[in-house]
Amino acid sequence: MSESTKVEVLAVGTELLLGQIVDTNSTWLSQRLSEVGLTCYFQGKVGDNLDRIVLAMRSALARSDVLIVCGGLGPTQDDITREAISVVANQPLISDRDLERLIQEKFTSKGREMPSNNLRQAQVPRGSQIISPDLGTAPGLIVPIGNKRIYALPGVPVEMKDMVDRCVIDDILLRVQDRSTISSRTLRIWGVSESRLSELIAPVFEELDQHPGNVTLAFLASGIDGIRIRITARVSSDQEADSVLSAYESSLREILGNLVYGVDNFGMEDALLDLLSKGNETLAIAESITAGLVASRLGRTPGISRVLKGALVAYNNQAKFDLLKVTNGLVISHECALEMAMGVRELFGSTIGLALTGVAGPDLQEEQPPGTVFVACAIGDHKPKSRKLMLPGNRISVQELAAISAMDFLRNSLIS
Repeated sequence: MSESTKVEVLAVGTELLLGQIVDTNSTWLSQRLSEVGLTCYFQGKVGDNLDRIVLAMRSALARSDVLIVCGGLGPTQDDITREAISVVANQPLISDRDLERLIQEKFTSKGREMPSNNLRQAQVPRGSQIISPDLGTAPGLIVPIGNKRIYALPGVPVEMKDMVDRCVIDDILLRVQDRSTISSRTLRIWGVSESRLSELIAPVFEELDQHPGNVTLAFLASGIDGIRIRITARVSSDQEADSVLSAYESSLREILGNLVYGVDNFGMEDALLDLLSKGNETLAIAESITAGLVASRLGRTPGISRVLKGALVAYNNQAKFDLLKVTNGLVISHECALEMAMGVRELFGSTIGLALTGVAGPDLQEEQPPGTVFVACAIGDHKPKSRKLMLPGNRISVQELAAISAMDFLRNSLIS
């Protein structure tokens, strides 16, 4: 194997195809492989059918050097990964006596009688290397197929992860020469459509096309958290990766400016906490349309108590009039949002007030259509300001989009 070693993952189980279980194993494996400089080129799923599993394995080995198979190693009749590997490797299944004793001891040590069908788990293709089942009863298998290898692992996530970290990664790396490092950095974007974002950073894509190398960019739509741009570099060392990623991050930030609100796991809430802390500001929030969603999101952020003084859900119009001193009248308006922001700031004695009012739907309110949102902030001695938003989607989507839009509105207001 070389540094271009191709790894493929195959998840076995009809329940995966029926949607009864989500395949988290393949996702974890891809992340774990990338951490050690290995690339997962393909992923697949196949049901509990011998012919189809054999076909999937042969197809994978035709294009990949390493095949990691998850699932189908249990004791029941539909666990047929062993049989499929036997066919692909053209090796008969044989009973491993040491493995039989190990499985028997696992039951005996817990004072349980072992069902006879558990002995099926001790049947392995001849020539296989066994990965001991430390956490369960299903052993893993390492099966050579010419100069390629199949790694068969249990479908139970904790058992699979144990074998990968204990054995599989090291075994693959022993056969890889001049291994590279794969690192990624993700920029979080809010306030622009994916098509417009593509136009803005087209020069960076053009540069990559003109000078093809080991750096790639990818868009990742993240729903209510906006759009992410993932920069991935395949280089020789962690130091080189950091240098390359930083250079491309700088190029993108130069183009996008304040549209970038975070990097990797640094989210919108973290950005607000950072800005408020640096400015020695305190925040109070008045929410109508979002019913406390902004405060809830901020409240999940460690350290937010240093800057968040309080929040008020003024869903009923009378609460706006009585508690926030909003002028009796229309509440879906710039004026109402501004008065809410100033009122909640005074109520909690904070330096900043943030407020939202609008129509979540599904019906019109004050002749305003669903998706109409007014957000306002009052910051210190600066003139309070507001913005009207027209947000798409159903009631829940409007509320979620309103919440992050309000936080981004405050973020940009603090920056400016």
